[in-house]
Amino acid sequence: MTGARTRVLIVYYSFTQQNRKVSEVIAAALRELDCEVTLAAIELTDERYLKHLSTFPLKHRLLDVLAMLPAQLRRATGEIATPDEACHGEYDLVCIGSATWWLTTCLPIRSYLVSDDARRVLAGKSFAAFVVCRRYWRGNLKSVRKLAGACGADYLGEMHFVAAGGQVRSLLSLISYLGTGEDRPRSLGIPIPPANLQPAYPEQARTFAAMLIAQLPTATAGARPELSRPNADR
Repeated sequence: MTGARTRVLIVYYSFTQQNRKVSEVIAAALRELDCEVTLAAIELTDERYLKHLSTFPLKHRLLDVLAMLPAQLRRATGEIATPDEACHGEYDLVCIGSATWWLTTCLPIRSYLVSDDARRVLAGKSFAAFVVCRRYWRGNLKSVRKLAGACGADYLGEMHFVAAGGQVRSLLSLISYLGTGEDRPRSLGIPIPPANLQPAYPEQARTFAAMLIAQLPTATAGARPELSRPNADR
């Protein structure tokens, strides 16, 4: 990079702290590339939904998860607390970290992306998205691209981080984790893999960070590394 340091905002929501972990690795990798990085965590404050997501682990894991389905199906928004850093500021790149709730972008991130705060920060800037989820990432990323694009931002790239195991076992792992807050070897007598992020996520996150910086309009041709993208997940 030439000239002033590249300024990056990473804005995310993280109920189980998986998006936070990925955000912190991306931030560390960007700082190693001489970027100035700001982390901003969105907080859900809407009592309509917070009553189901006020504590982790969840007291009623299945009921609390199901309670969010109607809002997610209608692409609802709600009240959130947004850090000042995500309300204003001149950034070269904005990275958006979203969990997948019922096949699409989680309500807190959707709420941020339709806000005036997001429009102020994103207008005329480059943006990227990353998703931490069990399986379904395509609809989430598509929604983030659409909402951020409507704020006047230019799409730069994306990455997804998925849990281990097939459809059934990864679901059992997630339900177990939401109710206990820890990885357990079995659920309902069935062996299950660890929930959430797989061990290779730090390397994947660092690759993502390097890819983004290489693709920024301010990057010089000689600074663009040859990178291989991770294989698409199941």
